[in-house]
Amino acid sequence: MVFVILGLLILVLVFGPQIWVKRTIKLHSGDRPDLQGTGGELAEHLVERFGLKGVKVVKGNQGEDFYNPEDFVISLSPENYDGRSVSAVAVAAHETGHALQHQEKHAGFMLRQRRIRLAMTIERFSAMALMITPLVFALTRVPHSMLLTVLIGVSGMLAAIWVQMINLPVELDASFKKALPILAEGYLSEKDMPAAREVLKAAAMTYVAAALGSLLNLGRWIAILRR
Repeated sequence: MVFVILGLLILVLVFGPQIWVKRTIKLHSGDRPDLQGTGGELAEHLVERFGLKGVKVVKGNQGEDFYNPEDFVISLSPENYDGRSVSAVAVAAHETGHALQHQEKHAGFMLRQRRIRLAMTIERFSAMALMITPLVFALTRVPHSMLLTVLIGVSGMLAAIWVQMINLPVELDASFKKALPILAEGYLSEKDMPAAREVLKAAAMTYVAAALGSLLNLGRWIAILRR
């Protein structure tokens, strides 16, 4: 019973944030012909308004919204690029918020880029450590060597997840110190601001939800090694 409860808690921890983020954004994605424009149009307007030189707004892949600081690209998913909804404009404002952070050389944002690269490197190294664990044991026949390799792999993947999650302040800044004040200037009506706040909170938590999703990959490796 204890293991069942623990398993359910892990599932809630991993899937709960992802479900909430998707549900919140979908809840406010209904078409609103009364809004001033689509998410893509708002992003392009804000790029011009704030003089974000070299920044382009493009229609990206389904379900993917991000700002790429290396290529100076705000990529919005088709539903947000073409969508005329509270979710579309809020997400567009959030991603433009990251471009604004880049322009002002926001300390957390600049550090975030290094953290992301570090997390990816750690995760690759940890996955390799877990992959070679059976080989290490086969060659050495020493249980301690296998245990050490597993500990290196697991601790590395947990470190990568932690590195990703500590980017939350940067996401909150993009949502509530950049996007929300901009939207409150008249891009959305006062009655739409509570919904926009919910969407911006979800946009900020997307990164955390994705990091928690990495726990599934860790669980998969542990399950494989237990066989």
